Amino acid sequence: MRILSLLLVLACAGPVLAADRHAGDKRVYKIDSVIATRKGAAILVQAKGAVQTGGWKNARLHVIHSDKTTVTVEFVAAPPPAGMTVIAALVPVEAAAQIRGRAPSVRVLAEANEMTAQVLQ
Repeated sequence: MRILSLLLVLACAGPVLAADRHAGDKRVYKIDSVIATRKGAAILVQAKGAVQTGGWKNARLHVIHSDKTTVTVEFVAAPPPAGMTVIAALVPVEAAAQIRGRAPSVRVLAEANEMTAQVLQ
């Protein structure tokens, strides 16, 4: 019984740990460009991309993994509420983040693609 309870707790904890981004955020549709530059002990990452409709808000970069070689981030935003009338077209979005780390490259993930940029000194 204890093992079953422990397995249940671990199964439920995985999604909670992975979901420390805002609850309703989703990856943007695509990434068009990524620039990463060293700023002291941090990396300044700037990303531009697009979503498939209007109404998306709060685009941001969310770190999901970091090691000595690469920082991996998701390009996410809050989608429009269900039932909201929005334009059905690619709409540009952009976000920037300052990330602590010394990795030489940054990988940014979107729904349809991903890009890797070398960190400029």
